[in-house]
Amino acid sequence: MNKNDIADIRKRFKLDTDLLTITDIYHVYIRQESSEIYHEESQAFALLDREQQELFMTNFKKVLGGKLGMKLFEVKFERQNEENTEDHAQKILYEGLHAEEAEEWKEEMQHLALKMVKDVQYEKDLVVTFIRGNYFKKTKRNSEETEIDMRDEVFTTPFILCSMNHTDLPKRSIVFDFQEREFKSNTMLDPIINLASPIGGFLFPCFTDNSADVNHVLYAAGKANKPDYAFIEHVLNGEEVVTAADDKAVFEEIVKQVVGGEVDTETLGNVYEAIYRLTVADEEEEEPEEPPAIDAKQIERVLKMSGVDYVNTESVETAFQTIVDDTSYEMKASHIVPSYTSKSIKIETKVANISISPQDLKYVKQVNYDGKQCILIEVEEDTIIEGFKVISEDLLT
Repeated sequence: MNKNDIADIRKRFKLDTDLLTITDIYHVYIRQESSEIYHEESQAFALLDREQQELFMTNFKKVLGGKLGMKLFEVKFERQNEENTEDHAQKILYEGLHAEEAEEWKEEMQHLALKMVKDVQYEKDLVVTFIRGNYFKKTKRNSEETEIDMRDEVFTTPFILCSMNHTDLPKRSIVFDFQEREFKSNTMLDPIINLASPIGGFLFPCFTDNSADVNHVLYAAGKANKPDYAFIEHVLNGEEVVTAADDKAVFEEIVKQVVGGEVDTETLGNVYEAIYRLTVADEEEEEPEEPPAIDAKQIERVLKMSGVDYVNTESVETAFQTIVDDTSYEMKASHIVPSYTSKSIKIETKVANISISPQDLKYVKQVNYDGKQCILIEVEEDTIIEGFKVISEDLLT
């Protein structure tokens, strides 16, 4: 799935639309430090009152929020074998997806929920919600956002979405009782499901080129660059994922090894700009296939374009072999420069911490003045400190 596929289904999670319908919902309540299901409940989604439906729709949107490689990961299922076929998540999800009766679907989701508590104890009470529905996507783009028309060519697929949410106990407070006309302490101790901040979830199947991809599941992490690797491996039976932070760290280590660990800000800015151009070119395509990848050849090309003339194929391949032990390893360009225009680069010093965007690195230099290392920042306007305009001093001559 690319970000456009995710954005399209995400925005369909709303009431009163015929582009996405939810038929069934199933909840399980898991107590903290417990390895069993405390309570379960299943019903048709339409039987929930409208306020509950709206709360859940907002929650499902949040599960699919975030960037690919940071909070969302397309996970490939491990190959099934004789030992794990019956307990394999791909088989469970596929059979649940195509179950004719709601009770059959519930049994498959219960099977998956039991995998979640097997050999795992959660620090807080947890509510896991599964839904089953149908997603309708028009295969031809229109300039206007409209509902399905009889003349539209539509891609239709059933789907399952899972949302995992912690519960919180209400804070003690003073309330006003309108019936008794008095102030009293709030004695309600029912746990509140924190639907605003899901700690994880997934969508099955993935969608690629207007077709369902049952060999992949879209996993959602609770925090950026912090996927639950144990959940991916043991619950989803998925292969290991690489985060954007992992890719960025690998890229930085490879470049350090090639250039010797030292680089001026102009060269570094040129490197980020060259990679950013790759992502922009990809976004401008009407039907982008795969996100642009950075391999050994691309790194060599980028470094030469950025002013590192002495780089060669051998030095880059050696760096790849040293850092990742694989000269064919590829990194996503969007992972290396995730936020080109925002102040995503941090310069930390004993005196001050500076935040700057990759595109503005060219305005920052490290210089030597009077035997001391200084950071020089080029500005186009007067500098104001606490309301005072700072006087310019001609020190660097």
